[in-house]
Amino acid sequence: MDVKNSGVIITGGASGLGSATARRMAGLGARVTLFDLNADAGQQLATEIGGRFASVDVTDDERVAQAVAEAEAAHGATRILVNCAGIAIAQKTIGKDGRPHALEQFRKVLEINLLGTFNLISKVAARLVTAEPVGEERGVFINTASVAAFEGQVGQAAYAASKGGVHAMTLPIARELAGAAIRVCTIAPGIFWTPMLAGLPEEAQASLGKQVPFPSRLGKPEEYADLVAAIIANPMLNGETIRLDGAIRMAPR
Repeated sequence: MDVKNSGVIITGGASGLGSATARRMAGLGARVTLFDLNADAGQQLATEIGGRFASVDVTDDERVAQAVAEAEAAHGATRILVNCAGIAIAQKTIGKDGRPHALEQFRKVLEINLLGTFNLISKVAARLVTAEPVGEERGVFINTASVAAFEGQVGQAAYAASKGGVHAMTLPIARELAGAAIRVCTIAPGIFWTPMLAGLPEEAQASLGKQVPFPSRLGKPEEYADLVAAIIANPMLNGETIRLDGAIRMAPR
């Protein structure tokens, strides 16, 4: 898939992995729309890269459908979708006080990370299937899971479940969309520098980085964006979850 002049939607595009991907896609000549709830950061980045910003809650069925249609009207068919929107919480199944995990918190993580990802895939796919192919394919969808999908740590039941779901649905969706010439892949990052880690002291960030066999540091959002570009460029990458983790295997805690 040629990125140049292609319509691209990036969820969670205002910061972290999403913003690095937005810059990379714009640098390759794509026509980028950022979906996020952080309007200030999203609009600033959109202006910087010559793209568009839309305030979107990925769990809002009607708003997602509307925003996808608006992106298509502005940039043509959305050929590339990158799902980066997500949240993480730390909460045990039974807390130290003996109370069970708050069900509403568990549900919220699933809704944003898993349902939100599927919501974007289904809405974009429904419109893309009527577009003319570009060469041998119509588009590429890339999701974000986590190594927690495979080695969830203590306190990560909700997060691991949501990211495990993203991994699990990658192959069946790729099989379903194969007839429409749309590829679907997922990236499972390890310990990356993101706004969620930015609040930690530098010593804590360095300690996390040392857990990575090689390179022994936090992953850079630009390295995530590099893999996004590589997936888009290689038509044989389909239905796969790719770990991007420096060979780390997470310990229980």
